[in-house]
Amino acid sequence: MYPWLLLALALPSSAALDKTHGVSPSLVSKYVPSTTGARQTWTCLDGSKQIAWSAVNDDYCDCADGSDEPGTSACPNNKFYCRNEGHIGAVIQSSRVNDGLCEKECCDGSDEPSGACPNTCQEVGAEHRKRVDAQRKLRKTGSKIRSTYIAYAHKEQKRLEALVADLAKEIEVREKEVEKLRDIAERAESISAAELERKQQSPLYQSLLAHHTALKSLQKEHKKHLEREKALGDILNSLRAGYNPNYQDMAVLEAVRGWETLADLPHINDVRKDDDGEAGTAAEKPKTEEEDEEEGFWNAAKIEKELDKLLKTDHVTLLLEHDQLVGPASAHPLLFDISAYLPDALIPSYHSFRDSVFSVLSVFGIGHGGSRDASAESNSARKALSEAEHSLKLTRDEAEDANQDILNLFDPDGYGVEGEWKKLDDLCLKKDTGDYTYEVCLFDEAKQIPNNGGSSFSLGKFSSWNKAAQPGEPEYYTKQHYTHGAKCWNGPHRSVELVLTCGIENALLTVAELEKCEYQITGTTPALCRPLEDEQPKDEL
Repeated sequence: MYPWLLLALALPSSAALDKTHGVSPSLVSKYVPSTTGARQTWTCLDGSKQIAWSAVNDDYCDCADGSDEPGTSACPNNKFYCRNEGHIGAVIQSSRVNDGLCEKECCDGSDEPSGACPNTCQEVGAEHRKRVDAQRKLRKTGSKIRSTYIAYAHKEQKRLEALVADLAKEIEVREKEVEKLRDIAERAESISAAELERKQQSPLYQSLLAHHTALKSLQKEHKKHLEREKALGDILNSLRAGYNPNYQDMAVLEAVRGWETLADLPHINDVRKDDDGEAGTAAEKPKTEEEDEEEGFWNAAKIEKELDKLLKTDHVTLLLEHDQLVGPASAHPLLFDISAYLPDALIPSYHSFRDSVFSVLSVFGIGHGGSRDASAESNSARKALSEAEHSLKLTRDEAEDANQDILNLFDPDGYGVEGEWKKLDDLCLKKDTGDYTYEVCLFDEAKQIPNNGGSSFSLGKFSSWNKAAQPGEPEYYTKQHYTHGAKCWNGPHRSVELVLTCGIENALLTVAELEKCEYQITGTTPALCRPLEDEQPKDEL
């Protein structure tokens, strides 16, 4: 048996515990006795019972809430406060009091009988303060870097706001340009339509329409005759195959003979004879109609194949192409050739004068500028309008993106309430582990890259911050999740949990595969180094 246990057994008779032993500083004022005559009493903290003052910390549980035994283990589920003078006070479960073990939380040894555990609070406190000072220095340096990140976000906000303002002005100019070009295009199309309507009244175009209608009618009648001819042929073929020549019906015989001649068929009696060579004595075939056709005429096959295509011809296009073909032999009037008759010294002056005159005339549709085809003018105007509308759309899209970027800058779900993470957008951090290099591009994608060659694997795209905390809370920004990476063979899709802490550098520290294809990467960043004044310091005794 340990000697100090013997001492502990003798304590109740030799020396009573201090009544405030194990009491938190915030409750010390409640451990004061009430005096009635010569008798001192004390009321349980829950007010349920009044006991003798001597019963406090007597190692016997009197109060239902256990408040009468703050310094012993007599009451279950109670709390014991270690003062830890020279360090930071701590709270432990009362079941760990007087259990023969020196608790590290109680560096003053107050959880066990006096003298049983050494008081190391001075050494522990000094070491703790050293660590805290180092951490504070790191936080101070890191918070300065973090402040530059915040300044960057505000600078980016001003840049985007200026960009949006400039784009708004550009959109206004482009909208006016589009309206102007739309008006020009509509007027050009109106002129083109009127010019086309005038050309369609020409005898040539009207003749084309008449020929088209005639061909369409002839094609319709031709198809009707072909259908009738086929039906008649079927009837005559049936008659030819089934008539009996022994009846000597001359009318039927003449009909059959006539059909055989017209259809270039052998006589039915020759067909019925055995193949003894007599069939080869048939008369020579008469000339076909194709042999008598005049040069350039269409035969039946060409009519069948080409006529529909001819009837589908766009006569308006044909008319415009005809106008271009038969236009004036010279695109320039005589005035443009005057330079050929001038001395060389006067030609530059003449050209300058000529261009100025025709530039003015072209505005009013006179001279060279007025000779352009109306449809060409319409196409040119429509093309200019289309290009202007496309440019307007691109400018509007750019303005919309800039406005969205402004909203995202200080979004708690994105770059943080102060925008401190915007500076790190797309920043790529790497960690070489020997066989692989792990790369995390913040807010984008995580990758596993083989160092000895081969294809890299996606470990996932950025999907969320720490889901266990609320947006805006410091803890929310301590984790990033990258999900839906490349699928593992016979396993899940790869994913990464990036755990970050305050540091003066943006760096990756460790890589671990906690589960199959589920990685945890730790790292540091100044973005998490909040100013020291944001932290409530713990009291030291």
